[in-house]
Amino acid sequence: MPSMKVVAIGGGTGLSTLLRGFKLHWPASPPGRGRSPSISGLTAIVTVTDEGGSSGRLRKDFRVLPPGDIRNCLVALAEDETLFAKLFDYRFKSGTGLRGHSFGNLFLTALNDITHDFAKAVRVSSEVLAVRGEIFPSTLTDVRLKARLANGRTLTGESRINKTPTPIRRLHLVPHLAKPLPEALSAIGEADLVTVGPGSLYTSLIPNLLVRGIARALARSRAVKVYVCNLMTQPGETRGYSAADHVRALHEHAGSSLFDFVVLNTAGFPGRMKRRYQEEHAEPVVNDLDQILALQVHPVLADLVADDRVARHDSTRLVRLLLEMASGRSSARGSKRPTGR
Repeated sequence: MPSMKVVAIGGGTGLSTLLRGFKLHWPASPPGRGRSPSISGLTAIVTVTDEGGSSGRLRKDFRVLPPGDIRNCLVALAEDETLFAKLFDYRFKSGTGLRGHSFGNLFLTALNDITHDFAKAVRVSSEVLAVRGEIFPSTLTDVRLKARLANGRTLTGESRINKTPTPIRRLHLVPHLAKPLPEALSAIGEADLVTVGPGSLYTSLIPNLLVRGIARALARSRAVKVYVCNLMTQPGETRGYSAADHVRALHEHAGSSLFDFVVLNTAGFPGRMKRRYQEEHAEPVVNDLDQILALQVHPVLADLVADDRVARHDSTRLVRLLLEMASGRSSARGSKRPTGR
């Protein structure tokens, strides 16, 4: 079974959950061992627009890029999530000025202050945690989000955008000419599989595509390109969005069609979980297959819900499916019809 290079683009808990699944297949098994697809290279490209919580406070006080999503990816890809990885995830519960901060966020902030290079701070942290793979912020520019809403108003800042009850028509980066890391573009160009999602559509996924050059590199890439659709709508960003609405928003902001496949969940949710999400005005994403096919994207259907208290993908099943698709083992690869598993 040939090994492959994988690039995962996103942010938030969705990206770190996916990376934990990919880590199980990297480094590649020696030839002749094992039947599952394996990975010879793994790269995470992470959004840097967070303005809430610990990241937001550090961003304001130290003018550092928000470290929270990067920290989550570092912990997810740590070779062995033992004591030091747990230390990176440790969050202070008391202390003047410390309460609410995680140790990893403070560590990255201190390294950035010493090196004056956030990318180097991430590399050093990766070495400390013996990370499997590489992690790049999507840009080193201090960017913020601005959204134009359906009612004509504009909102600035991730924390305001992800709570708006009014539909989002267009998202922008400020400044709009933010440059990507060359290493991130190279990784996309060399990849066999590129995934986008799961994650918050307007505050974790689209911001990466707005960084100058990333969408173009993705469109030109010869990799198998897959969007992993969210399980649930988000009341502040995607209320009422179907699966096709998610894909359409990604393509419109990228300026071109990007994806070969979209992975959709077919499993139901326990009644208690479904009722809790309904109280929050969230609901399972509708799989409108005809509309997805009209976008010239092939839907791949699978039972992907983890046995958890929250609606979350089962990373092991999801990653196995993605690697099979990229290696040509999935019947979806050559089919224009919805594929079920």
